[in-house]
Order: sequence, then C-alpha cells, then structure tokens
Amino acid sequence: MTAPAPAAIVRHRKHAAGAILSATTIADLDRNDPLKDRRALFEIPDGVIYLDGNSLGPLTTAARLRAAAVVTEQWGVALIRAWNAHGWMGLPGKVGDRIGGLIGAPSGTVLACDTTSVNIFKLLSAALALKPDRTVILSDTGNFPTDLYIADGLTKLMGAGRSVRVVPFEDISGSLTKEVAAVLLTDVDYRTGRRHDMPGLTRTIQAAGTLAIWDLCHSAGAMPTDVTAAGVDLAVGCSYKYLNGGPGAPAWVYVAPRHLDVVTQPLTGWLGHAAPFAFTQDYRPAPGIARMLAGTPSVIGLSVLDAALDAFDGVDMHALRAKSLKLADVFHAAVTKRYPDIERLTPLANEERGSQLAYCFEHGYAVIQALIDKGVIGDFRAPKIMRFGFTPLYLSYADAARAGDLLAETLAEQPWQLPKYQVRKVVT
Repeated sequence: MTAPAPAAIVRHRKHAAGAILSATTIADLDRNDPLKDRRALFEIPDGVIYLDGNSLGPLTTAARLRAAAVVTEQWGVALIRAWNAHGWMGLPGKVGDRIGGLIGAPSGTVLACDTTSVNIFKLLSAALALKPDRTVILSDTGNFPTDLYIADGLTKLMGAGRSVRVVPFEDISGSLTKEVAAVLLTDVDYRTGRRHDMPGLTRTIQAAGTLAIWDLCHSAGAMPTDVTAAGVDLAVGCSYKYLNGGPGAPAWVYVAPRHLDVVTQPLTGWLGHAAPFAFTQDYRPAPGIARMLAGTPSVIGLSVLDAALDAFDGVDMHALRAKSLKLADVFHAAVTKRYPDIERLTPLANEERGSQLAYCFEHGYAVIQALIDKGVIGDFRAPKIMRFGFTPLYLSYADAARAGDLLAETLAEQPWQLPKYQVRKVVT
C-alpha cells in the first residue's frame, strides 16, 4: 500500500451564504430549541464557545461524578469485590448496548472495548476469515490514516498474498473485483465533513460478494445512524468525540447478528473465552458479541462513558440532526457576511454533510490559534483545513452566530500573522 493520499476534496468557492439571521431570529431559535436544557449537563468553561466536539467532547457533570464514585466508593471501598458488587465485568456489554441504541443496532451486537485502531484490526481480520477465498481489503484515499495503517499492517502480518487496495472514493464501486474481501470506509470524511451514502454503498458492496465495514467515529451521537437498516456487516467507532466519553475513552465494535456466531477475531484473550474463569488451556470463543473481547475491560473509562451517555437519554436524534444543520448554517452565514470569499470544503446539501464545517485557508493553523484566544475553540487538520464541529446538546444558535462573527473578524483583521500563532504545537 502506498502512503495515504489527501482526501478527495470538493471545493465550494462560490456558494449561497444563506439568509443572514437577525439577533431576534436567533434568540427565537434558542428559545424554541427542544434541546436547550441539555447544555446544563455539560461543564464548559465560561467565555468559551466549543466547536471541537468532533475531536473531543466536553466533560459532563455526570461523568465527573461517576469517575469520582468509581475511584473512591467502588475501587476504594469494595476493592476486588467490586467486580461482582458493582458489575464491572458487564460494562462492555452494558455500555455497548447504550451506544447501539444510537446507531440502530439491536441489543447484544455492540461491545465497548479497546481502541478504534485495535477494533479495526479485529474486524479486518474477521472479514478476511469470513471470505477465505479473497485476499484484498479495499479502501479510499481519503480514509482516516489509522484505518489505512492498520489495514496495511494486518495484511503484511498475514502475508499469503493479502493486500490493501486504496483508490479515490469515487472509484470504490468500480474497484469491487472478485479478490476484494472487505471494503473499509468512513461514513463522514474527517477532513471535509462530507457524508457518504452508507445504505447505498453497502448494497453495492454486498452485491459484489464483499463485506461492508464502516468507521462511524464521526457519526455516532452526531446524527441518526441505522446500521440495521443499512445492512452493515461490521462497524467500529470511538466514544471520545460526539459521545463525550473523555480522552482515550474506550471505543466500540459492532457485528451484524448474521455474523455473530461465526465471526472470529485474532486477539483471543481470556475475556473473549466462553469460560474465562475456567482457565482451560484451549481457547473457545464466547457466544455472541462477547467473543470480540480480548483483555480486561477499562473499568474507569467505561464507567465515565456510561455516565456521559446519560446526556442522550430521551433525545430525538432527528431533532438533534436538524439543530446541527441549522447551527452550521447560522455559523456559515455569519462568516460569509463579512468574509464572503472563504473557501468551504464541506458540501452544501444537508444529506451530504456530517456535523462539521471545514474551510481551506493557507494559514489555517495560525487562524485557529488566534481564534482560540478569542474564546472560540475549533481545530486544524493538515495541510490547511480549519474544522468546526456543531454538537447540538450544548451549543446555542447565539454561540454559532458569535463564533462565525469572530472567525470572519480574525480572517479580515489578520491577528493570526503574529509570531506566537505561527509556532506549531505537538498536537495540532
């Protein structure tokens, strides 16, 4: 596999800025927002407009309190007895089911465990085992680099003619040859925010006798997502973005019911065993989704994630999606009112975009640093992409309008030219 190429980017230099909303209209939108009470669940610092929930969701009060309780009351008091007394061993399945409810997965098909990278390794290996007469993993040049790195590493490890084929996204359908065992795609492009047609592509992939594996890191918790209706074979995602599970939070893995009792994975650790406490010499996979486990679950991480997911209880995901799109529109209209020539990378059509907006600017890194000093936290992706995530549970329309104004002001007045904003930090 060659080095990952930049994402295929659709540029929108000329576009309608959208209606410029008055302060009264924005106030009305906030007053009538069905999700407005959710903001109180989050601990966002005063004076900060947080538009980086697509990289790291903010802390919820429930998560903070749960972390303290698990450490002091469970681990601190119950000690090893807490595995039984507080149900620690069941956390991967319990939390997995809660995430499953957000992605249209039936109970018992999602497990919260490990990291996205580790779970991709498991799923790609499982796919190759399910299609033993096929040797190729197909993906696109715009996929998230770790997905491609893991695929490449796995095929090199397995040998026997297995390989990764990476093509421009537009060429995926035409590259479904008889050698392809699985296609690994990301539902929402992490750079541009472009959303793909997961149901349609899944049908096309499966019609070629190939398995469809979807990375839903930028979808779960951001919009209505239905892996069952789409017929997805396997899926993976993280929980530290829109699910607000915290830095390094456990990821999750989905296996369609039709594959549950035949799927295998290479990390055959003791907790994926049918009887882990029998301590037998031979490995027997656990029934169902539990076979995707490997080592001891991250109890503190899973407990924090479990509490963070409370913020989604009772949320209408269609209402959340509608607000996400409107927040982005308000932001973009505010930006283009003062700075109309900004180069937008995210598609205009609602059905073609996720919950972020991306703009191309030569000095994007410095602009983001200057904007952070104004109280608006977005992020940067090389080589010159500024990203802004719109997470409806804690953002208001007033936030979006104000942040758009400040981005336009930063671009127009150019404080980003100051030397302090030119120095690249370790994490960009």
